[in-house]
Amino acid sequence: MKKRVSLLAAASVAALSLTVGAATAQKLEMTSVYPGTFPILGDIGREIGGRMELVSGGEISLHFNEPGALVPAPEAWDAVSIGAVDAAWYSPGFAQGIIPAAAMFTSVPFGPEAPEYLAWYYHGGGEEIWEEITAKHNIKSIICATLPPEASGWFREPIESVEDMKGITMRFFGLGARVMERLGVSAQTLPVGDTVPALELGTIDAAEISMPALDYALGMQNYAGNYYFPGWHQQTSLITLLINRDIWNGMNERNQAVVKEVCRSAVAQSIAWGEAIQFEALQALTEQGVTIQKWSPEILEAMEAAWMEEVEDLSADADFARTWESYSTFRENYQIWRDLGYLR
Repeated sequence: MKKRVSLLAAASVAALSLTVGAATAQKLEMTSVYPGTFPILGDIGREIGGRMELVSGGEISLHFNEPGALVPAPEAWDAVSIGAVDAAWYSPGFAQGIIPAAAMFTSVPFGPEAPEYLAWYYHGGGEEIWEEITAKHNIKSIICATLPPEASGWFREPIESVEDMKGITMRFFGLGARVMERLGVSAQTLPVGDTVPALELGTIDAAEISMPALDYALGMQNYAGNYYFPGWHQQTSLITLLINRDIWNGMNERNQAVVKEVCRSAVAQSIAWGEAIQFEALQALTEQGVTIQKWSPEILEAMEAAWMEEVEDLSADADFARTWESYSTFRENYQIWRDLGYLR
């Protein structure tokens, strides 16, 4: 009899545990600004939810929704802020119109490669600044992937001088778009899904989208034959997971740790993944007749000068000014190590 009572008690405890677990399990709906078919960008966005569910023992999961399935991609930031959606797979640069400093947490023109950028973010003050900024918008932002250097853009005709760019209508993203505007380009921040049709129809003359592997997958080579490097505007791109801060604050400490650690793992994975797949894409593009071009030193100097003019204007915003100061000071100090430690 005692044994049967013990078994019944154990079963009751187990049932109670399952009930409590079910009651506390959180399934977050996540909108995305990037299609799930995109290499790295889409792959990791689709995978992180399952990883969180596995590591948390089912206490938390994240359901990936394609762009537009929950809200239009341009509305993702506001939707997370007000709680219309739980989370978003996002690049802070898309919030540049709301927060001038936001693009500094996606990519910086003439900026660093991934290790240096992440060093500033995690250990040089960047994360603390971004945490303060996003808190004002009721958002928790966590870096969850990085991308390798992007290409600088696709052009139908070779660009031999800054004069050749004047009057061109071009899809461009982030802070780099502001630089191109200063050089006489009409820059448009189109969603990726709208860029290829716009180039095909001739409503834009040129476009930058991403790394070679993604550009090749999108078929950019079918609409322009001159592919420019280096990607001065995005040497590294940080991809973030946005979570409504009320939801984040409602998570227990363990589940918050699960989200952070899954994202840190994805950052490491994406660095290696991004470096591994570019050369095959470049080989394929060359075989299809694409001309790989490199910017002349004179054009790059003009771009960098335009960027520094833009920094001066953007620094009128207090959040941008303190972000730029933190970032610049770290890079100046880091240069001691960069010059001594690395073969350049």
